[in-house]
Amino acid sequence: MHFETKAIHTGLDSPDNTGSVVPAIYPSTIFEIDADGRKKGDFHYTRLDNPNRRQLEHLISTLEEGEGALAFSSGVAAASAVMQSLQPGDHILVPEDIYAGNRMLIQNILIPWGLEVDFIRMDQTSRIEQALRDNTRLIWIETPSNPLMRISDISAICKLASDRGILTCVDNTWPTPVNQLPLKLGADLVVHSTTKYFGGHSDLLGGAVAARKKDDFFERVRTVQWTGGAVPSPADCWMLCRSTRTLPYRMRGHNEHAMILARFLKDQARVSEVYYPGLDSHPGHATARKQMSGFGGMISFLIDGNAGDAIKIVGRSELIKRATSLGGVESTWEHRRSSEGENSVTPENMIRISVGLEHPEDLIEDLAKALR
Repeated sequence: MHFETKAIHTGLDSPDNTGSVVPAIYPSTIFEIDADGRKKGDFHYTRLDNPNRRQLEHLISTLEEGEGALAFSSGVAAASAVMQSLQPGDHILVPEDIYAGNRMLIQNILIPWGLEVDFIRMDQTSRIEQALRDNTRLIWIETPSNPLMRISDISAICKLASDRGILTCVDNTWPTPVNQLPLKLGADLVVHSTTKYFGGHSDLLGGAVAARKKDDFFERVRTVQWTGGAVPSPADCWMLCRSTRTLPYRMRGHNEHAMILARFLKDQARVSEVYYPGLDSHPGHATARKQMSGFGGMISFLIDGNAGDAIKIVGRSELIKRATSLGGVESTWEHRRSSEGENSVTPENMIRISVGLEHPEDLIEDLAKALR
């Protein structure tokens, strides 16, 4: 089946045999055990498994073309589960401009727990090779990175890691499997904040881990999921399955509109630089074309001015919402440095925009007024 068909039909089988085209929501926290005792695969307690979560995990695994997936209550919970499946004293490499929430997770929880971490630029594979240690166990990849839009060569990094027995995990939140399939490029794991494009309507919180193989490490992540309990509710799983049915078509709109806005911004006098991998001028454009089928709905750009000027521009929008998240049908933007706190490497004059599905001419009019 093609991607669009899989997004609609995967996981629609209803376990209650009613013939309902739309699966039910199963809010029960407990499930009755058979009189003959518990069997493998039976539902038992909703923290451990739930019909709606099983449907969602099957859907995400299918779309990422992996062997299995695990759903979590947030993207940071998913990232935490992967990193907590390592051992204290293990070393990991992460992008220096990693998503701010994951940076705080690493610095405030995982480093004190015993993880050893180096923050490096990952748009040059040679830098990664130089940073490897004998105890390096995981390379965490964001491509495009958040918010500097740096492009990492997934295949090259995964080959480097595989030759040394090191795991690779790609945060695929921004591209989604519509635009990029890291597991097919050699990655061991993929992580999502399903809050963003999978949800697509700014009304739910979730995360997921998909794996190329259901190996021992995947089972360790599952143990963290079951034991730690950071799992999504049945209703959120149902909502995510519902929203994912339109994901391919929404992403086409995000891709198309972002390219239009990136080209518009590139020609504006108040804009000194535009970061969008779909532009020929982007330094990672050739690599992005090689591993992406679309360039996503996120743009970062620098204005000719300081932080105060950037904040004023964002404050003048009438259509584009001032908000920190992304991936919704509505366009949002923000002065990114204000959201990231200390240790941020984001320039103070950077604005990040999540391009939505409004008509691009309306968005351009709003941008033009704000920039004036």
